[in-house]
Amino acid sequence: MEHTVENKNDFTRDWVSSSRFLFYLKLACVLGFVLGGCYKLSEHRYKKPKVTVPESSLYSPKYK
Repeated sequence: MEHTVENKNDFTRDWVSSSRFLFYLKLACVLGFVLGGCYKLSEHRYKKPKVTVPESSLYSPKYK
């Protein structure tokens, strides 16, 4: 005769705590992907070139 002890802390037995755990795990994964994507976008953003504008085309132009 085999004696088995039921494990009360088993992940597959208690669906309430396991679904809560999976929800927070998915939330953490989505948050990690969003933050990682934002970091990569800010790291490789378009850098504006320094453009020289002639003084005659400014809002208040300066003429010689």
